[in-house]
Amino acid sequence: MSPIHPFILISAFSFQVINGTCIAGHLAGYGASTQEDWAGATIRIQVGLLIFLAGFIGNMWHDDELREIRRVAARKQKQKAKVQGEKGKEGKVDKVYEVPENGLFRLVLYPHFFCEWIEWCGFWVIGGWGCVPARNFVINEMTTMIPRALSGKRWYIQRFGKEKIGSRRAVIPGLI
Repeated sequence: MSPIHPFILISAFSFQVINGTCIAGHLAGYGASTQEDWAGATIRIQVGLLIFLAGFIGNMWHDDELREIRRVAARKQKQKAKVQGEKGKEGKVDKVYEVPENGLFRLVLYPHFFCEWIEWCGFWVIGGWGCVPARNFVINEMTTMIPRALSGKRWYIQRFGKEKIGSRRAVIPGLI
């Protein structure tokens, strides 16, 4: 894993605390509190949970595909070091860059971003369309991740060539 600057770590932690507080405050203050509020919510919650789980599983699976590239490289490097009798190089893995080919990686370069959006859209459905913090979280994620994905696509094309990337989109299959 690459090192992380303390500012990024503190910013991420702060965002999570603020976001969690906003969502909890909204649900506690504006969420369902009467029998009428809960009427019909079961279907919405179940559908939202299914959407959330689909996104969560997709996110985890695609993240694991990225980690597998490093795990394979680490195994190869360890085997090579063992054959060559090198000591001390087993712990550090040289950075390896490949274009993943499994799952939604065949269609987009950042499917884990896309799946995360699906995941949090499911949470928004669970909270109800009026759950403003959940909606804002989804919008915030998309507005911060789309530019990263577009920049990342340019990097992939520069590193691997247009032919290797082919018709893959950056983050949303068939669109972006």
